[in-house]
Amino acid sequence: MSAHMHLSTAHDAHPHSPSEEQFALAAEILALLGDRTRLVLLHALAREEADVTTLTEACGAQRPAVSQHLARLRLSGLVQSRKEGRRVIYSLADGHLRRVVDEALSLADHHLSHHPPHD
Repeated sequence: MSAHMHLSTAHDAHPHSPSEEQFALAAEILALLGDRTRLVLLHALAREEADVTTLTEACGAQRPAVSQHLARLRLSGLVQSRKEGRRVIYSLADGHLRRVVDEALSLADHHLSHHPPHD
């Protein structure tokens, strides 16, 4: 991951003034991303679709907690699922989410490289 944060230039910015509904929904989405376990799950799903067992190993949380997080992400429309035999396979619902997760991690990387934690 690069230590340099990519900031959107003016032409990449949102093309118009967002509505109150857009701000409210964006805040809800960012609140969902504000949980460490959910962020790890979304990062894992950005690489490839996976089942609960694989995702439990990826994030190190207990299986029931992972299932609850996935249910919340699915109900919010950020994650989708499909059956494959007896397994449920999860994937990101939208490529925009992959970019948001990547940007959040890039921002964290940038912040850590410029503001190392104090001992």
